[in-house]
Parts: sequence; C-alpha cells; structure tokens
Amino acid sequence: MLSGVEQFERIHNQNGSIGSRAEMEKFENQLPHHVKEELKKGKLRYADTIIYSIKHVGSKVVKMFEPQDDRQVGICSIAGGKLPKNQCLLVSGIQVFTGVSPNTGKPPTKDEILSTSTIGLVQSCLPLHNGEFTLKANQKIIVPETSCKLFFGQGFTGFPPGYYKLENPRLIQDEWQIEFTFELATTQGLLPNQLVFVGLRGTITTP
Repeated sequence: MLSGVEQFERIHNQNGSIGSRAEMEKFENQLPHHVKEELKKGKLRYADTIIYSIKHVGSKVVKMFEPQDDRQVGICSIAGGKLPKNQCLLVSGIQVFTGVSPNTGKPPTKDEILSTSTIGLVQSCLPLHNGEFTLKANQKIIVPETSCKLFFGQGFTGFPPGYYKLENPRLIQDEWQIEFTFELATTQGLLPNQLVFVGLRGTITTP
C-alpha cells in the first residue's frame, strides 16, 4: 500500500501540468519531508514567484544575497539570504537588469535605489556584461562560473528581457544560504552609482 506522500506524488505526477509547475513536480521527491507533509495536508501550495535582490556594484565582486541582508520591499525579497521555512523554490530561470542612480559620485542610499529604474539590460554595464556569475544553494553549485552575456536577451525570443532559462532547473530548499555572485571583468568604466538587479524565477511552495 502506498503511503500518503507516495499517493500525493503519484496524483500530482499525472496532472499534466505545464511550465515551471510541471518542472517542480519532477522535483517533488527532493523536497524536504516536512514540506511534502504540508503539501499533502493542503497547508502549502505551488505558486509562481521571483526572489530578487538589488545591489550597488562597487567592486569586482558583488554578492547578491548575504546573511546580513534584511527583507525590504523593492530591494530584497528575502532576509538573511535564505528562503523562509516551508518555502522551497525551483529555479527555472534567472533575470538580470541594471540601473544607474541619479546621485553621481557616491554609493546610492536605499531611498535612491528605490527611486531608480532598474530595467536596463546587462550590456548597458560593460564591466558586468563581460564578467561572470555563479549560483550556489543547499551547499551545492547550481550554476558554475558562467558568462553574463547569457542575459543579453531583449525579449525577442519568447522569453522576457534579460532572462536566461535554465536547461537544468534546480531546487533551492528552505533555510539554506543562497549565494549568487557576480565577478566583473574589470572596474574600468564602472559608474560609482551602478546598480544590478537579480531575480530567481520559478515555482515556490507557499501557504
């Protein structure tokens, strides 16, 4: 006889879902036991989401999710660089935008970041465009050192602007440190008020 979780998994695998939800269903066996139980009870569900962070680009290395980060609307959607308990994210794609704060000459404040449009494409910041990025979570590498030129897309290919669709989606479990790091090719030509936005898009478990 199948257990409750096994029955839950069998039913969901026969739903014929599409998009990132269908991708998530393929990873259900990797979800933590406590998350599976909450899904089975109907206390959790799947939802589309984007986990994001905006940071000032002030050096060759920019860490987008850090332990000291606070959750703040418009700047960072998670606290401490970790997903909250019971929220697991299947990353289907990554989106990157850039922006330049109007206050030139010094790093922007939080209010200046919030009043800056970050919808520029990565090629508008050449030191970033010619650099690399990595993504780690669950103490594992999700994306190794990879060229930022992947985010060049302008929305003409059926995907949103600045979006890179992962050929190998990966699950980020709750309460594990997320490490998304940019390494710039150079700081020459880098504006003192340069900003970068990163969004991890996919399906998340949520109440």
